Amino acid sequence: MNLQKIILISFGYFDSEFLKKITENIHREFFVNVEIKDGHLDLSDFFEAERGQYNANKLSHFIESHFSKDDSKIIGLFNVDIFIPIFTYIFGQAYLKGRSGIASSFRLSNERYGIEADDDLLLERFSKEIIHELGHTYGLIHCYNSDCIMRSGTYVEDIDQKNSSLCPKCKETLLSI
Repeated sequence: MNLQKIILISFGYFDSEFLKKITENIHREFFVNVEIKDGHLDLSDFFEAERGQYNANKLSHFIESHFSKDDSKIIGLFNVDIFIPIFTYIFGQAYLKGRSGIASSFRLSNERYGIEADDDLLLERFSKEIIHELGHTYGLIHCYNSDCIMRSGTYVEDIDQKNSSLCPKCKETLLSI
């Protein structure tokens, strides 16, 4: 197994302690070095006014073409409402067996659903989403195990129901890469 270094590129404001905890969660799952970098881009280039959202396909392509320069895995971190044309919204996406992906915390906070804020739950949800997208970059597909972090998730409740780690079958697949 050759799991490369993981780089999280923060586009927008995320508390440094929040990001540090995310890196610890990712390291715990993949056992590789995780770095955080700040990224800067004009998000208006990715905004689609008719939907009032940001085009995840265009953001993903930008991350891939501008930040994937070596064998590191790169995940762009955002806090904007992202979509792909066939879905109303998504939490993230990644290139299968690729070098990069994106994840957004926008729809992961309780406040978005009229519920009291819970920073620990937001951290857990965002960590799970990032780990899920990293799994795709390593070649893992959606899993049918209801507890596995690689199970597909359409709603925030789906993320809440998953474990924070890969199931034994997905771990075995990851180790065989």
